[in-house]
Amino acid sequence: MTDTQPVIFVGGLGRSGTTLLERLLGELPGAVPLGELVHLWARGVHADEPCGCGEPFSRCPFWGKVGGLAFGHWSAGEADRVLRLRARVDRTRRVPSLALRGFPASGSGRRAAELRAYVSAYAAVYAAAAEVADGRWLIDSSKHASLAYCLAAARETRPRLRVVHVVRDPRAVAASWRSDVTRPEDGRPMTRWAPGRTAVHWLAQNLAFELLRRRGVPVVRVRYEDLLRRPAETLRDLTAALRVPSGALPFLGDGEALLGVAHTVSGNPMRFAVGRVPFSERRVTLPLGRRLLVTALTWPLLLRYGYRVASRAEAGA
Repeated sequence: MTDTQPVIFVGGLGRSGTTLLERLLGELPGAVPLGELVHLWARGVHADEPCGCGEPFSRCPFWGKVGGLAFGHWSAGEADRVLRLRARVDRTRRVPSLALRGFPASGSGRRAAELRAYVSAYAAVYAAAAEVADGRWLIDSSKHASLAYCLAAARETRPRLRVVHVVRDPRAVAASWRSDVTRPEDGRPMTRWAPGRTAVHWLAQNLAFELLRRRGVPVVRVRYEDLLRRPAETLRDLTAALRVPSGALPFLGDGEALLGVAHTVSGNPMRFAVGRVPFSERRVTLPLGRRLLVTALTWPLLLRYGYRVASRAEAGA
């Protein structure tokens, strides 16, 4: 990874608009969208799920070249190694200690060595992807705050990391997580969460990104609602903050975007969308009692992010 190829890490709780933001950023000049790279090892290498281009991971020419440059070839053994490391160092429960004390990545202990090895695998993929795509900057929409902390902590191997923290009204997020959504890869239903569980995860993930900023990592916050209502303005403000070129945004139209094929390894079903994609949502209403529960659990950050306590919180799935 060179200094001219920063990694834009798109983070936030799932169903907050991270995939939409990655797809829009991926249309900008020099951008290389990668999808949720944290799932590359299990869903790509092991499960051979489709790339955003529609081809199985093992038959995607882009990812085939990336694996060849990064590791010689993709192998189950390498994927298992990274997954074992992930289980050791990339855990949400470690975020509080990382935020308060930092990770001893430069030390000589076992945990520090595991962290360096884990981040080195990502750095190899980033560098190979930039070379294959001849890109100037990369987008990793892995979402998880714990991975962002790992990438920021490993000083010897870390990429040039810039984090985009995507937030969405927690009532809308909870409505989305309780709705029925199927995976286009295999038709199976996606995971559903109860509103109370969603609220706890929303609070934990967003607090983690707030603390990451306090550790000196460049973090830029974007509200999903602003992206829908003012996409061009929001993208220009975001790219200016990230110090990457935005260009003229010719792919944005009146209430829609014209999206091309993206080699995203995992993520929301929207990663398969090609052509004209409207900025619209399927409306889902959160029942009053559950809406009040989510509001009660999240109100401090809800107000911090500019949301009103009184909200119908209807949202798309």
